[in-house]
Amino acid sequence: MLSSPYSTSIPAGGHWSLRLRRGTQLTLIDTQGGANVGVLMFNPENLLERYNAPDTLKCQHTFKLTRGHCLYSDMGRIFASIIEDSLGWHETVCGNSTAAQVAAKWGRRDYQKDRNEMHQNGYDAFVVELTKYGLGPADMAANLNLFSKVAADDEGQLRYQPDHSVAGSTVTLRFEMDTLVILHTCPHPLHEAPTYPAKPVDLTISVASPVTDDDYCRNFRPENQRGFANNALYHLGSA
Repeated sequence: MLSSPYSTSIPAGGHWSLRLRRGTQLTLIDTQGGANVGVLMFNPENLLERYNAPDTLKCQHTFKLTRGHCLYSDMGRIFASIIEDSLGWHETVCGNSTAAQVAAKWGRRDYQKDRNEMHQNGYDAFVVELTKYGLGPADMAANLNLFSKVAADDEGQLRYQPDHSVAGSTVTLRFEMDTLVILHTCPHPLHEAPTYPAKPVDLTISVASPVTDDDYCRNFRPENQRGFANNALYHLGSA
């Protein structure tokens, strides 16, 4: 377990991954405003178990995610809880940007020619990290987009809200089981900025406070209490 917090930065259009232990927390900071952080989660002991967006939303009766919500696996267990959030809205339905989308909006740039000025997309950024763990495109799941807000207009069309996250916005995830976390800082697929939105993000990993019986996330929904019970059964007999 960490003896002191660990901090680093993910550059704009970058990607990052780590196995985060149960009882740790991850704080992400939008340093400039307008960031998007794509998130995938897997059980490192069984990579077939992964973040499930439909179950996360339907069991908590929500379209958006914020403090109190839990992030569920497809086995009904809770990977992480959102214990702090300065924004009140993170989206989990719109998926990833692709190379074709990014090229059509902002032009094609690659690392071989453009180095750090390349235009990376979320799909390829995820694939780079997935391959480090023996995973690949077939393992891509519906991802969470932290710091991003997408709302429906009067015609029912989903619209990205470009001014949603301001500089200094934060969100903190507490991990309720060991979790392989994969992140990227590529643009949201519905972003329509005139130039490629290059937005870095800072992160800090630290030890979380123990979960108590009156924990806000645990009691936010009756379904979350069942999710925590599923985690307790999963961890039964473990050290």
